[in-house]
Amino acid sequence: MDLYLQTCIKTSKVFTKKYSTSFSKGISMLGKKYRDPVYAVYGFVRIADEIVDTFHDQEKEILLRAYIKETYDSIDRGLGTNPVLHSFQWAVNEYGISRDLIKAFFDSMLMDLEPSRHNKKTYEQYIFGSAEVVGLMCLQIFYKGEPDKFEELKLYACKLGEAFQKVNFLRDIHADLKERERVYFPELKPENFTPETKRIIEKDILQTFSDSKDGIRSLKKEARFGVYLAYQYYFKLFRIISKTDVETLMQHRMSVSTASKLWLLLSSYLRNKLNLV
Repeated sequence: MDLYLQTCIKTSKVFTKKYSTSFSKGISMLGKKYRDPVYAVYGFVRIADEIVDTFHDQEKEILLRAYIKETYDSIDRGLGTNPVLHSFQWAVNEYGISRDLIKAFFDSMLMDLEPSRHNKKTYEQYIFGSAEVVGLMCLQIFYKGEPDKFEELKLYACKLGEAFQKVNFLRDIHADLKERERVYFPELKPENFTPETKRIIEKDILQTFSDSKDGIRSLKKEARFGVYLAYQYYFKLFRIISKTDVETLMQHRMSVSTASKLWLLLSSYLRNKLNLV
């Protein structure tokens, strides 16, 4: 069973590396004992994302509901024949990840099955389930057996997940509007995405990043550098998007260059080492 678990965790790690170089690099900078369970969490959420975002020629709802059932069955049984779900059930059972967080995540994924235009309430609900809960799952891993510390930092974990998700929304705005028929930002009129609307959205994202920063500073050292590096990658992406005009953003998906990521890795390492986060 140990060999099976390690093989399954490696599968989740492959998913993470293939789908997100930013997150995978951040995870690799966590303390060694935290890497496997965080890879397990990311692999789990990645598959659900792929079902709703890219499996366009399939019966998405059938696939997603089957995935939901298999997730809970794996957790209850303590075993999954899907390698990614086996590694996830291990993380859930080993670190006490709340089922309320899992349910909230699936609720958001179910919202993505149909074209949608969010109001403020559904927007906040969606972001909580799709992103904030992932931060909370990771926080439960970092602070297993330390409920007081978890409570102290959970708002910051939510804010960081919220910031990352909002940047994703802005980066993927063309695909969401044109291909998936999703309007996440409540202030956005899809037929009239203007520079002013973009500035309003960016002001909100900047504040969300700011709200998360104190929490990163307060993390235990084994977790802080990895989280801070992911923060730096996403903040750099946000800055690139901020300097990109609406027309270009609607035609191209922005990204951070390999050279910039290397510089961010080095500078983040030094700032973390000198307690200048």
